[in-house]
Formats: sequence, C-alpha cells, structure tokens
Amino acid sequence: MREHTDTRARIQEIALKLFTEQGYEATSLRQIAEELGVTKAALYYHFKTKDDIVASLGKDRQAEMERLIKWAQDQPRTLETRREFVQRYAESLYSGNHHAFMRFMERNQTALRDHPKVGRMRDLMKNVHGVLCEEHDSAALRLRSSMAILTLHAAWFVLPDEGLSDEDRKKAAIEVALELIEPLPRAA
Repeated sequence: MREHTDTRARIQEIALKLFTEQGYEATSLRQIAEELGVTKAALYYHFKTKDDIVASLGKDRQAEMERLIKWAQDQPRTLETRREFVQRYAESLYSGNHHAFMRFMERNQTALRDHPKVGRMRDLMKNVHGVLCEEHDSAALRLRSSMAILTLHAAWFVLPDEGLSDEDRKKAAIEVALELIEPLPRAA
C-alpha cells in the first residue's frame, strides 16, 4: 500500500509541476507519464484523467482544512484558540505540496473556474475566516482576520526569491498574521 501512496504522490507532484509550467490545458497525461518514466497504462491505474489528478489534489487539501476547522470549532472561542489556529494553518500551508497547488491554481484560474473542488475550497476558506472572527465583530476586525489568513498564503508571492528560506518566510507570515488577529486598543 505504501508504494501505491508514494506513486500517487509522485504523480501529483509531477502533474502540478507540468500544469504550472505549461498550463493545465496544454499538459497531457502522456507527458505526465513520460516525465514519471512510466507507461500511460501505469498512470491510468492511479488516475484516469487530468481532472482526476486535480480532484485528488483538491480533496487532499480540503481534508486538511476540514480537520483544522473541526479542531477550531471544538475549542473555546478565545484569542488563544485563534492564535493556535493561525500556527496550525501555517504549518499545513508550509508542509507537503500546498505551495505548488496554490501556484497551479493561480496560474490556471480560467481552466479551473467551474471545477467543483475549487468551489468547495472557496466555501472552506469562508469557514476558515469564520474561525477567526464572529459575525457581530466590526467590519475592521473581520477584515483584519481575513488578512491574517491571506498573509499566510501571500508570503510566497510577496516575498518570492529574496534569499529567504521557506522557514523564514513562514516565520514572517505568522508574525504578521498573529498581529492582525490581536484586538485593537480602544480609542480614547
């Protein structure tokens, strides 16, 4: 079973690379198989279509997000829970192939616009934002909470290749995100 999982992960990795470099529409299953050094039949054993690959990537990310949201919903609605959620969310973003998946989605927006997995990701992002704020919170606080999550995502794009390691990039993003979820001092 481990070999099956490793092969699946390798296919996802290569597909993401090619989809990002060449575009989703321009990449064929044959090219993915060639890059992997396997036959098309071997690739078909794991994924029948490119859409199956995208669906599997979306499903993996969604499962991780659902676990994080469930964890947060089971915790008391405190600032400490929100801080811990930001830390856990950042860890999930900076592990695995999430960055490559984000870049793929960014570069293939037109091809993916109506994909059901992408729509589900939008819904989950609303739930992520809901973990960090309440409906009755001020517009400014809701915006700051949303910006905290966007900061974690944007660190790769805003701080691309400035000699920063992913760990340094993550650390900076967490620092800013945590500042954004802190309550603002009341004006005198």
